Amino acid sequence: MRAKDFRKQAWQNLSGKWGTMIAIYLLYVVIISASCIVAVGPLLLAGSLTLGFSIASLNAVRKQNVEVSNLFDGFKNFANALLGYILQAIFIFLWSLLFFIPGLVKSYSYSMMYYIMADDPTISANDAITKSRQMMNGNKWRLFCLDFSFIGWYLLSTLTLGLLLIIVVPYHQTARAEFYDSLVHKPAPEQNLLENSL
Repeated sequence: MRAKDFRKQAWQNLSGKWGTMIAIYLLYVVIISASCIVAVGPLLLAGSLTLGFSIASLNAVRKQNVEVSNLFDGFKNFANALLGYILQAIFIFLWSLLFFIPGLVKSYSYSMMYYIMADDPTISANDAITKSRQMMNGNKWRLFCLDFSFIGWYLLSTLTLGLLLIIVVPYHQTARAEFYDSLVHKPAPEQNLLENSL
């Protein structure tokens, strides 16, 4: 599947859910902004809220109910979400010390972490990062192309002083969830002829 296919599927699956996803995004922004009053506020909340946003996006992709309360579902796995957020930031920072490109590449390696946690609340943060890295082998460029395909939307958002982001961010997040779901349900490679003859 190409970037436009993921965008098309995301748009279709957001039908009837736009209002809820926009409310989730706005609430996310308000909470993170308000938490900046305390120095460690964003650090403590960002992991769980991002996990909650990912849960809502996956629900949309899988045609399940999407509710504003999904944003807070990440707090049910607070410790792992927090640890994952910290580890992800540290790893990307350390790779970025080498140069910008390695840091960017690693950010794509770890990009599926929250979706993996959404699917498996029992997985540890480190295992989720490892699984994401394995899952993204050979797929980082595809996800980069998907992200890049949204550049026009983000440029338009600047012309509206950021107001358009209330649509763009949920749309982009859901397209990424579509990408993750396609990796999860990727068909197993066909067996070779020798195996088929046995």
